[in-house]
Amino acid sequence: MATCFLSSYWLKQQFIIVVFLFAVISSISSPVNGCFTSIFSFGDSMSDTGNSIEISVLEGGKLPHGAFPPNGRTFFHRPTGRYCDGRLVIDFLAEVLGLPFLPPYYRYKNGTSEKFENGVNFAVGGAGALNSSFPGIYNPFTNVSLVDEVNSFKQFLNLRTDFKQLLRNSLIVMGEIGGNDYGHAFKQGKSIEDVRSFVPPIVDSITSSINELIELGAVTFLVPGNFPIGCSPTYLTLFQGSDKDQYDPLTGCLTWLNQFSQHHNQLLRKELEKIRNLHPDINIVYADYYSTTMRIYNSPNKFGFKETLKACCGTGGLYNYNLSRACGYPPVTQCCNDPSSYMSWDGIHYTEAVNRLITNVVFEELMNSIHSLNNLCPASTINKLRMIYPKSEM
Repeated sequence: MATCFLSSYWLKQQFIIVVFLFAVISSISSPVNGCFTSIFSFGDSMSDTGNSIEISVLEGGKLPHGAFPPNGRTFFHRPTGRYCDGRLVIDFLAEVLGLPFLPPYYRYKNGTSEKFENGVNFAVGGAGALNSSFPGIYNPFTNVSLVDEVNSFKQFLNLRTDFKQLLRNSLIVMGEIGGNDYGHAFKQGKSIEDVRSFVPPIVDSITSSINELIELGAVTFLVPGNFPIGCSPTYLTLFQGSDKDQYDPLTGCLTWLNQFSQHHNQLLRKELEKIRNLHPDINIVYADYYSTTMRIYNSPNKFGFKETLKACCGTGGLYNYNLSRACGYPPVTQCCNDPSSYMSWDGIHYTEAVNRLITNVVFEELMNSIHSLNNLCPASTINKLRMIYPKSEM
């Protein structure tokens, strides 16, 4: 397998408009929309920008595989702790909102809060929505849960005298989270019925965290749903050899696992609607990660992808993924020639090219909800955003 080199995805026809958008936004020194002065992110490795590395260093443990090449090759040209070849959705979201990349909380937690003026990332690779003491699921990677991340956030707020104003002007990104809880349960041999029983407490953990932050003064939330895990190389490898009728003939994904993801998302959306009804002045935007990525799986050529179910960085097998050999740990130190033509980076996480497309839709969902954000966003800046950010082709 050839050594990974700098991807040329930005040259592809379908990304030209998006690249132009980012060029326009990056030329503006202040937050482009006048809506948010900062972003606070919670979640797992889909959003982790370095916390898992910092925790490993602080605790003297083994560095995570995101700390090693070829992770980070496409954009940062070095590993940063992101489980990706480049930027994550949270990175692109910060860019499009005219804000710097979010620093990982654990890098500066004992220092000055000046590093966090434009937001902080509390997401930790391996984190679950459920507390580590929750019966029935064992997390072998970290004791950090969403509860711990929210507690860290409250400690951060204690350092601020203006935290009420800070929260009013901030975007809270709550997730994606819960995927690790389900993943550990499936890998530990739990039946689908057992894993389904974990959905209500996982969703409750997410919505309880939102309610807790509302009580503190937060007013605007972006809440992603779960991805179609039936298309993930890690699950396709775990359940390889399933009956033929369990696979979608168009995408090759496992339909019962995707139905499980939809079940999680349906319950999450239902509970979010309850929060909206209880707090009509709170802005809660659901980010439909599932439908967004399924549109790519259903029409990969339209978006420039040649491989949808194989990992770019992996080792052997039908899906180029091995459950015991993570990307970055020897011998998995090489990747595909062109990560932008692959959907999966390492069998679990998406490539930067996919993350970019997801962000297109996420930002459009924010813009479609902008009418309810009039207390935050001046009309002139809303109109400016609509002019420079064309409607997504997703």
